[in-house]
Amino acid sequence: MCRDGMEAGIRDRVEGIRKNIAAAALRSGRRPEDVRLMAVTKTVADHRIREAVEAGVDIIGENYVQEARRKREQAGRSVPWHLIGHLQSNKAKDAVRLFEMIHSLDRMSLAVELDKRSRMCGCVTPVLIEVNVSGEETKRGVPLEEAVPLVREVSALEHLSIQGLMTMPPWFDDPEEARPFFAALRGLRDRIIGEGIARVEMRELSMGMSQDYTVAVEEGATIVRIGRLIFGERPGR
Repeated sequence: MCRDGMEAGIRDRVEGIRKNIAAAALRSGRRPEDVRLMAVTKTVADHRIREAVEAGVDIIGENYVQEARRKREQAGRSVPWHLIGHLQSNKAKDAVRLFEMIHSLDRMSLAVELDKRSRMCGCVTPVLIEVNVSGEETKRGVPLEEAVPLVREVSALEHLSIQGLMTMPPWFDDPEEARPFFAALRGLRDRIIGEGIARVEMRELSMGMSQDYTVAVEEGATIVRIGRLIFGERPGR
């Protein structure tokens, strides 16, 4: 397929996703503009990332620090880049420089390292607490029952700013089956707001992917993370 054809395809897909987000937001009494669309770019070629940006996605989401370093140089910096993958503490130095937000803070040792690296570069790094709502052993994230204590601890670090929560529910063929997990994250957000923890903002709920994003929006998502529906299946899948 020619380059123009690929660009038109991505643009049409982004437009369709936007319409679905708007409809889901309106069904739940929310404003469509309160939901941001993230394009997940794991294994995606640089020129296709640029096409997604030109098509109007709000955020680029990357899984790996080393990939983001290269891709940002090639694909540009016209939209925010967020880290959505697991972050090793030894990559914290690069992460605070490369990303406008980190979605995968799930332990205090990582928070301490991110705070240290943010202090050294003279910045405050926005973060989301990754929560393992389902309790699956294969999923990363702080267990649901340990999330509030972690938020309290992280809130004391001056160079991190907690902006909300992130989760990834189990995979279901029927997206409705993911609804209780999204609702649980929203409930946790509401509980944290009720706690009134200083320096903690619960603006963001990062939840919902290609198979279940409309349900996530109905349950309060402010960022949906879409890869396959924008770029197609990844190679090898």
